[in-house]
Amino acid sequence: MGRLALIGAGAWGTGLAIAFSRAHAVGLWARSPAQRAALAATRRSAYLPEVELPSAVQVAEELPTLIAEADLAIVATPTAGLREALESVRAVRPDLPVLWACKGLEREEALFPHAIAAMVMAPGVPRGVLSGPSFALEVARGLPTALTLASHDEAFARHWARSLHQRTLRVYFSTDLVGVEVGGAVKNVLAIATGICDALALGNNARAALITRGLAEMTRLALALGGDAQTCMGLAGAGDLILTCTGDLSRNRRVGLALGAGQSLADILASLGHVAEGVSAARSVERIARLHQVDMPITSAVCRVLDGSVSAAAAARQLLERDPRGESSPD
Repeated sequence: MGRLALIGAGAWGTGLAIAFSRAHAVGLWARSPAQRAALAATRRSAYLPEVELPSAVQVAEELPTLIAEADLAIVATPTAGLREALESVRAVRPDLPVLWACKGLEREEALFPHAIAAMVMAPGVPRGVLSGPSFALEVARGLPTALTLASHDEAFARHWARSLHQRTLRVYFSTDLVGVEVGGAVKNVLAIATGICDALALGNNARAALITRGLAEMTRLALALGGDAQTCMGLAGAGDLILTCTGDLSRNRRVGLALGAGQSLADILASLGHVAEGVSAARSVERIARLHQVDMPITSAVCRVLDGSVSAAAAARQLLERDPRGESSPD
């Protein structure tokens, strides 16, 4: 049994805390004092009210104390909060190993989480990402789920994959950190596109084509950044893509459904109540793709819809009007 510091008490952080508490001592920390007080009093998160926190989950009041006593920190904030969380860990325990469970990019510089960690964490400290097809509510309820833990440090990845592995929460290890993070970011963008497709009633055939061509986009970008194509065919790539594009619990798909129905992005985000990483990731992914000369037409179409330069219907029509080409063509 290990001692885990779970930083971030949104739906995903709460779900992971509940799941890991079945085999580990877990301390859960929320940034907001009001949220910490509510969690301690009600034992339920406003972001995941369906599942009560088990007694094995301690709601931590002081983050430094939680970090000081931990064997591993798991950061489950949105990507925008990762840098601050890592800085907090380094200030208390610069040698503490860290996993992050966020999927996206830091918008200002279009940085993937591993690049942020390289800037903030001390050299040589084990670190990695936990990703894969996983809705927080299902994880919290103990429904079967499979994840990938990726790190450049294979021994670290292997050790914590085995330690976190459970009967209903299978954790596989990988050394392709880049490929896993590309999958986690791009699938959210593609889920917005799929939601638009569904809102426009284009049919199941169109949805299948969109997901498949989206997977090709994801793979091209991963390869350009040094990732492995096989990773894109696995849990953190195709698995997470399929779930996020088809599952009713997908926030990014709900954004696409609302855009396709003609709602404004501002109204959608105001009513969502959670962070939809694909909204901010889309522009960053497109920026990186242009830098590396990777053609990503679906991602570009999503960006145009998000910035209001074309309607959802027009973007879908433009994708359908693209010239035919060989299926293995790089674009």
